[in-house]
Amino acid sequence: MAGHPTADELMKRLLATREAGDANRASPEQLRLLRELTRDAPTFAPALLELARLLQLAEEPGVASEVTFAEVQRLLEQSVSVSRRSAVALVELGYFLDVIRGRDDDAMALWEEGSTQALKTLEQAWAGMLRSLGDARTKESLEKGLRLAERAEKVFPDSPRLLDEVELVREHARQDGLLKPTSGA
Repeated sequence: MAGHPTADELMKRLLATREAGDANRASPEQLRLLRELTRDAPTFAPALLELARLLQLAEEPGVASEVTFAEVQRLLEQSVSVSRRSAVALVELGYFLDVIRGRDDDAMALWEEGSTQALKTLEQAWAGMLRSLGDARTKESLEKGLRLAERAEKVFPDSPRLLDEVELVREHARQDGLLKPTSGA
């Protein structure tokens, strides 16, 4: 018997489920395939989120809405857990709790946590981008880096990691004549 499915195999199955229905209206075949996928790979968060989203759009004959909502909530809570509380999963669970369950306080806490997670990712991504743009040291990369540096300072004014990268980009831009030298230099 084969071992655990690979990431490529899981993605192929997920894409096959998308082809079996519509993004805004789930087919019975699509729901069946997604349920099989989530059963076979209960830690594959993209499938859990996709099934939860489509179930909210579906009207399965003979299935009470509360039964569907209980399944959706379980899937969303499972996706939060297996994704190590990813921003996407937190935000989706927040919307569900707010809109379907009327639990706006719980939703707000999830959205706050999700936004914090997303900001951490953005901070890391921008630091990497600034480093790469500075290292490339072309006129275009430095101009792009300077624009990103302005945004980074506004969004993350207290981030030592980003501010170090911002200063490096600016120093390269000064050395290459794209910025005026700082006073006293």
